[in-house]
Amino acid sequence: MKATLRYLAGIAGPSGFGSNSTAEQVTDQHSSSNSHLTALITGGTSGIGAETARVLAKRGVRIVIGARDMKKGREVRNNIQKESPKAQVLVLEIDLSSFASVQRFCSEFLALNLPLNILINNAGIFSQNLEFSEEKIETTFATNYLGHFLLTEMLLEKMIETSEKTGIEGRIINVSSVIHSWVKRDSFRFHNLLNGTNYNGTRAYSQSKLANILHAKELARQLKARNARVTVNAVHPGIVKTGIIRAHKGLITDSLFFIASKLLKSTSQGASTTCYVALSPQTEGMSGKYFADCNESNCSSLANDEFEAQKLWNNTRALLQKRLRQAAI
Repeated sequence: MKATLRYLAGIAGPSGFGSNSTAEQVTDQHSSSNSHLTALITGGTSGIGAETARVLAKRGVRIVIGARDMKKGREVRNNIQKESPKAQVLVLEIDLSSFASVQRFCSEFLALNLPLNILINNAGIFSQNLEFSEEKIETTFATNYLGHFLLTEMLLEKMIETSEKTGIEGRIINVSSVIHSWVKRDSFRFHNLLNGTNYNGTRAYSQSKLANILHAKELARQLKARNARVTVNAVHPGIVKTGIIRAHKGLITDSLFFIASKLLKSTSQGASTTCYVALSPQTEGMSGKYFADCNESNCSSLANDEFEAQKLWNNTRALLQKRLRQAAI
């Protein structure tokens, strides 16, 4: 109850920010030393991804946008450069539901020989209907989790190399959701996640967001064991007025949607936690954490389960190795 009242009132937490804070507000003090940073953002063509790109570019960060729709990507780039004429913004094509597309994207990015300081795994889809990727994997899980896992895997050494050369901590941010806590342990089965067994759109979305947190937890453990100066955290942006929310609208009445919409964050408020974790000195050295409203927060017991995180990691690695070997034949 206290947390709900704090959220509604926008009361600041230990970081000095809260649910009402905007992305510009939380990065206002961090604009002078970012000109040497490069951030890669998936899903940067709309919603909180586009706002994250805009604000980080305004703070001097070079931006690489991973875009499924290149036309939208170019529009976002042009809008950013109108506001911030000195901004460096690159747009590269990626379809996160396709392993081949993720591989092509990573090859194109690495060929640019740019540093990589910040990786923001932001893109996400919600589908009311059961659909499958070109690898015959349920599309929500393929896009929201598997594509980002492969992307991170392929770019991780570049991030470690960048941190070693520059002495600047690398930061990976997985955009998750509070509804990860809706997932019940007995329904979180890897094989079922791939096949879309007993498909329900909201359940599939929440399961993918739980997987994003488990990925961050296990990767943080591995990076710590390597003494790598790269952190990885998960964030809940809040319930934001984006396309994903509009996709849910048909499931509830217009009157309930109107009431609920008054509790939703603006896009800039939604992007604030990602931007805060990406740039704030206060998050230096923090890894394997879950943030909401620009403050460290609590995730579900299942999301904190180290065994579950390692099991998901091992299953994912085995799947990717098998599928990528098959594709190479």
